[in-house]
Amino acid sequence: MRTSFRSITAFLVATFISLASLAAEADIAVTDAIVRAVPPGTPNTAAYMTIRNGSATDRRLIRVDSPVAKTAELHNVINDNGVMKMRQVQEILVKAKDKAELKTGSYHIMLIDLKQKLNEGGTVPITLTFDNGSTVLIDTSVINPQATMQLDKRMDQSGVKH
Repeated sequence: MRTSFRSITAFLVATFISLASLAAEADIAVTDAIVRAVPPGTPNTAAYMTIRNGSATDRRLIRVDSPVAKTAELHNVINDNGVMKMRQVQEILVKAKDKAELKTGSYHIMLIDLKQKLNEGGTVPITLTFDNGSTVLIDTSVINPQATMQLDKRMDQSGVKH
């Protein structure tokens, strides 16, 4: 009887942990995910997206991975006395019931030392890891840099804050 109780308890705990993990992942939604296509021989590119947090708890994006690059890093662009500089950051905050926009001139993902050519119209898998241990795998569309600028322009004209 004692063994059955322990087995049932272990099963219920494992089920609860699995359901809690799925709920945490469901709270994060990623839209408008794009990667810039780059000319052959260019070793690095950037990825942009909107990350929405539907939960009541702030989330921090703490790691990114992609099989198309040797290294994937979180970056931000800062204004240092009138000079725009890109810096690696340890995390990107996604506030509760809010969103974080990864875009040109701001937070973004750098894919460094590309292992393959990224063809316009293709996709790049990127795994996002958050501070609560949840992960989100996204397929990011590869677009040309002009399309990125047009997207930024449309966001500005529509009044979307970014």
